[in-house]
Amino acid sequence: VFGLWAIILCWEEGYLEALGLHLILELKECRPDLLDDMDFVQQTLLNAAETTGATIIGKTFHKFAPQGVTGVVAIAESHVCIHTWPEYGYAAADIFTCGENFSPHAAAAYIAEMFECKNPHF
Repeated sequence: VFGLWAIILCWEEGYLEALGLHLILELKECRPDLLDDMDFVQQTLLNAAETTGATIIGKTFHKFAPQGVTGVVAIAESHVCIHTWPEYGYAAADIFTCGENFSPHAAAAYIAEMFECKNPHF
């Protein structure tokens, strides 16, 4: 399981408090053509954020030559980002949220489904 809680140590009170949920996605055996299509990757991340309750505040994406895409969607609740390696059918993504209205697990499942991932781990 790659889901991690971001933790801060409150020295004065002597306890740990979770500030948010951080999901790490390992997406193996994805469709290479989808992973290399910057417009598709961008729309997938934007839809994953928007349809699962996040508030989008910015985005940036870059298409590498000869292949691959990197992108970040900044959300009021934190971020959704991805790095793709079409030549391996692989993408690494992460979703961090400190909000309660956003469903990071639903966003992760949506991203895996859109890339037709046969071997997702998150």
